[in-house]
Amino acid sequence: MTDRFGSFLITSLELFAAAVVLVIGSIVLWSIVAYILDVTQTRHAIRRNYPVIGRFRYFFEHLGEFFRQYFFAMDREELPFNRAQRSWVYRAAKDLNNTVAFGSTRDLRKSGTVVFVNCAFPTLGEDAVPPRPVTVGPGCRTPYTTASLFNISGMSYGAISRPAVLALSNGANKAGCWLNTGEGGLSPYHLEGGCDIVFQIGTAKNGVRDVEGNLNDDKLREIAAHPQVKMFEIKMSQGAKPGKGGMLPGAKVDEEIARIRGIQVGENAFSPNRHPDIRNNGDLLDMIARIREVTGKPVGFKTVVGSPAMLDELFQEILRRGADAAPDFITVDGAEGGTGAAPMPLIDAVGLPLRESLPILVDKLTEYGLRERTKVIASGKLINPEDIAWALCLGADFITSARGFMFALGCIQALQCNKNTCPTGITTHDVKLQRGLHPPDKAERVAAYVRNMVKEVGIIAHACGVRSPSELNRYHARVVQDNGLSISLAELHPTPRANTQLAEIHTPQRAP
Repeated sequence: MTDRFGSFLITSLELFAAAVVLVIGSIVLWSIVAYILDVTQTRHAIRRNYPVIGRFRYFFEHLGEFFRQYFFAMDREELPFNRAQRSWVYRAAKDLNNTVAFGSTRDLRKSGTVVFVNCAFPTLGEDAVPPRPVTVGPGCRTPYTTASLFNISGMSYGAISRPAVLALSNGANKAGCWLNTGEGGLSPYHLEGGCDIVFQIGTAKNGVRDVEGNLNDDKLREIAAHPQVKMFEIKMSQGAKPGKGGMLPGAKVDEEIARIRGIQVGENAFSPNRHPDIRNNGDLLDMIARIREVTGKPVGFKTVVGSPAMLDELFQEILRRGADAAPDFITVDGAEGGTGAAPMPLIDAVGLPLRESLPILVDKLTEYGLRERTKVIASGKLINPEDIAWALCLGADFITSARGFMFALGCIQALQCNKNTCPTGITTHDVKLQRGLHPPDKAERVAAYVRNMVKEVGIIAHACGVRSPSELNRYHARVVQDNGLSISLAELHPTPRANTQLAEIHTPQRAP
């Protein structure tokens, strides 16, 4: 017995020693090869001057993103979303207790901080009412009425995976909110969940294009024939990349995606930076009228506001034509909006943030007498209850979010969206990585996120003394200024009166 144990021990030690020799040998061989490659290459100065050792610099630089996120950054420090923001979404999506103890980690003295005006006599639970239904496009053959405040913004099939689309579609149906297709066309996975759908028409017109890339009326009718498709959104620009079209690498364009979009397999799908057939405001209004007539459904557009003047020009053209020419809705996307891939200068430095552009849009619609005609959808980094309540105070009818729902699906902000290596299976077409995203489970999380969002926005509304989030207005929120004191949103953004003279000047004269 002892001899056998001794033989086993010796054999184990020999195998271990052999493994150690093999590992050391591999490291030595790798070091020699790396040294030769480093000293002979000319692209990297660090590796050329410090062969082998210099390689660790790039390795640690890559790891730094993750170490900062988990070990070094405070709860409120990170961008684009900090740990406190992400944690609220994770808990809401899992239906966990979302209360906190001891005090807020948010610095309430910081300029720009929004605080809500609590009422001396808050609304009792039995007096609360749900958000009111809003009708979009009442003059259309098929208007859309919904009470859903919080909805899923555009994420194309192709940019996100099949399991992700399935989870969002089913989750949206469970929550009673809508799902925007993004500019990648309508897939079977959008329809499978049975939710309401907003079909987005991007600059490449994926899904509704002919072989030359032009808008095709027959394909529009085919999309509109689906009763789930409630509205059409023309994408003019988006917050993360105003002036730049969608960017889907050819590695993600398989046969199914190519068929849905109407493009070639394996080729980069880079959309134009604008619609080639929309050269001015007149063309935009003509396009809206055409799609509305062909489909019979509400039509609006998504844009980033660059200045108030661009809205003046559009609304003046609408008044020249008559209010019926107005879009049924406008989605305003702030410069802080996200995307899977965009040039850094556009992400960092182009377009107005939502805090400036949302009140500009609402006030311009009011000024031109179009506020009741055109509904407003706010989009851009709105993922927590205070974000949604703020947007409602400023006049938004609906709010949409993309990245919030990515967190609900399990996104860990790994910043791999522009690659095919998303570790959570959301933005990759690698089947092995997609395996981690189980659509039935994630659909429940999507629905829970919406339910808890509406519930906690309601808590803010009730603290302000109104019965429903729909009743929030600019008097219910204040913004901290540079001096540390706050002023009311109503004072910061005073609501203008409708300019009846503008309407009189631009209203078309009808023949007697």
